[in-house]
Amino acid sequence: MDKKQALSIIDARSEVIIEVNDRLWENPETAFQEFISMDILCDALAAQGFEVEKGVADVPTAFTGRFGSGKPVIGFLGEYDALSGLSQEGGVAVKTPIVPGGPGHGCGHNNLGAGSLAAVMAVKHYLENNPGKSGTVIYFGCPGEEGGSGKAFMAREGVFDECDACITWHPASTFNVRSGSNLANVQIEYQFKGVSAHAAGDPHLGRSALDAVELMNVGVQFLREHMIDSARIHYAITNTGGYSPNVVQPTADVLYLIRSPKTPQVLELAKRVEKIARGAAMMTETELTIDFIKACSNIVPNNVIESVLYKNYEEVGLPTYTEEERQLCREIIASYESPGAADSMAKMSEVWAEMIAERQAEDVSINDFLLPHVSFETVSPGSSDVGDVSWVCPTAQISALTWAARSPGHSWQNVAMSNTSVAHKGVLTAGKVMAGAGIDLIDNPELLGAAKAELKKRLGGSSYVCPIPKGVKPRAIGSKN
Repeated sequence: MDKKQALSIIDARSEVIIEVNDRLWENPETAFQEFISMDILCDALAAQGFEVEKGVADVPTAFTGRFGSGKPVIGFLGEYDALSGLSQEGGVAVKTPIVPGGPGHGCGHNNLGAGSLAAVMAVKHYLENNPGKSGTVIYFGCPGEEGGSGKAFMAREGVFDECDACITWHPASTFNVRSGSNLANVQIEYQFKGVSAHAAGDPHLGRSALDAVELMNVGVQFLREHMIDSARIHYAITNTGGYSPNVVQPTADVLYLIRSPKTPQVLELAKRVEKIARGAAMMTETELTIDFIKACSNIVPNNVIESVLYKNYEEVGLPTYTEEERQLCREIIASYESPGAADSMAKMSEVWAEMIAERQAEDVSINDFLLPHVSFETVSPGSSDVGDVSWVCPTAQISALTWAARSPGHSWQNVAMSNTSVAHKGVLTAGKVMAGAGIDLIDNPELLGAAKAELKKRLGGSSYVCPIPKGVKPRAIGSKN
């Protein structure tokens, strides 16, 4: 069986893949609570003949689906967590929550999970119809990407160590092969405990935890002048200590997300933030508890696998769209609160920005073109736990169109698009491109050798050290456990 025949299984079983996509969309679950989503994917993998293992790395909603034996081992990363507060009806261009305040797939991880399922189905089909070939394909079910860094917890426990390469993708408003890196991050909560008192009668007896939080935030504000330009520090006050201004607040908590281009840089910056927190506790005579929640590493790009993915994009081609699909996208675009925003990939490369701007001058509603292959070292301002996998083995990813042009990230508009025929076409296309690349890596050991040599050169003698300390466990959003 050749590669083209293997990829045809994705079209033959498209109804199964689309059903999985839509069932994930119908059951949005936030970080580390994706039990229904895990079962949907695991049941689909088992039905396709994969050996399924749940709860890997002691993460309840992480799993693997495995087929084949021997080397090379090619991994495909699947995600399936949703975002809180983004519940939305599908296929409509008006903000219409299904469950007010409920979660929704605003980052398209239902698409991501289904597209990676399509990829492993095709690679499995190839292996079982070429019995003389050695190779193993693994679907890695990776929970909690949004605010949880599920892959980092999995990498810490060695889940990806057997892989010769990993491939993944992300829903987007463009078709392209990704390059460059992103920001490593750490997320830490600083919890202050003081002494309550009557704010008018006995203020001298109180020790305000809220004062400590505010002083910490002021200190970090001054720190921003003295950190590298590409670093970021965000915060949210998660506990103000109560609603009564005439009571000195005995407790207050603040959650910080700290980012920097390299993992060592972000860990060093976190140490500086910690000193400020301890100083605020000293100034207010409060007690400080530091709760390390999660972290993820910067992505190490791999130009070798990027080139393999791009070649397969050219071979697979792009879907075509109906006038009804284009009209839906026009209506979605009309709903944007910031209509002048650019597609996210335009920020990554001048070549991409020029091409997108030229096409969109024609009032494009769907970016139905493949951006040229450009390898670059640009650091995206976002973060992804794909970075932790990329330190362990050669890793690369693509974007595939599932949303209207210029779609804003983490939006109800993305939720509205992620169960439509536009998204379905992107899912099937992504599956074919990734599967084709996986088959090429199985058939051409020299490609894997070159990819591994590139990773070794980029790491410069360094090896992966998980930025999440041992003992820290993944937690669901809002959990204190």
